[in-house]
Amino acid sequence: MEVLSSLSLNDLVVSFSKLPVFPLFDVAYYIISILYLKYEPGAVALSRRSPVASWLCAMLYCFGSYILADVLLGDSPIDYFSNNANVLLASAVWYLMFFCPLSLFYKCVSFLPVKLVLVGMKEVVRVRKIAIGIHHAHHHFHDGWVVMVLIGWVKGSGVALMSNVEQLLRGVWKPETNEILHMSFPTKASLYGAILFTLQQSHWLPISKANLIFFFTLLMATCKIYMTATHSHGSPFALLENGICSILFGSANGDHNGHADHHHDDHEVSHASAKSKEELNEGTRKRKVKKAE
Repeated sequence: MEVLSSLSLNDLVVSFSKLPVFPLFDVAYYIISILYLKYEPGAVALSRRSPVASWLCAMLYCFGSYILADVLLGDSPIDYFSNNANVLLASAVWYLMFFCPLSLFYKCVSFLPVKLVLVGMKEVVRVRKIAIGIHHAHHHFHDGWVVMVLIGWVKGSGVALMSNVEQLLRGVWKPETNEILHMSFPTKASLYGAILFTLQQSHWLPISKANLIFFFTLLMATCKIYMTATHSHGSPFALLENGICSILFGSANGDHNGHADHHHDDHEVSHASAKSKEELNEGTRKRKVKKAE
């Protein structure tokens, strides 16, 4: 306790929770978001062929969470575009990312040490958005836990949840890449964070919001920086998720699937046997023809 007091951890936590994210952290968020857009196949060609479509995709990457949350809460989905400073900053980042001479801007922000710093800063913004989303939903629906979790989740990962809409703007349609079917780490972590912040907002979790923001940001930033540095796409929660899901929902390869696979295998074996017999008969027929000749 004396060590914690000497380090003034409580003051650090409170100061961190009040740290403004505009403009420095917001710019980092825009840079990483649009950097991921540039990684998408065909994104660079689209920026040359249709700059307007490319800009709209970039705005969805930057503000998709706000748009989706406003739609769910019955607000205007273009309200956030009234923040001229944020829109101009995001637009400037988009222009530099795609049209900077010699791709100097892209080379600088994609340099791994710089990228790791920006990734950590982006997670600071993500956690703040989750917390703000929970507070906003609590103001509209005081006892609506599901609504609070949903809005917090959307605030943290709305860009990924709207990925199919963004793909349509790029002329791509890949329904099999639905984020709900194949959740990435940020989407899963945003959902878990939304649950924690909802419990805290409803006074079911005995921790202050400042502490929760600090420790959850630390967790998110650490995991994301490590995954980016090691080029890992797996979830750090995979072992825990597999254990819990196997208990609550059963194994993914249950008896039903086993029977289906067994039936499929039997069908393949029968088909292979029939095919072998046909080949054998065909060979016998050919030999008889040769003898007759």
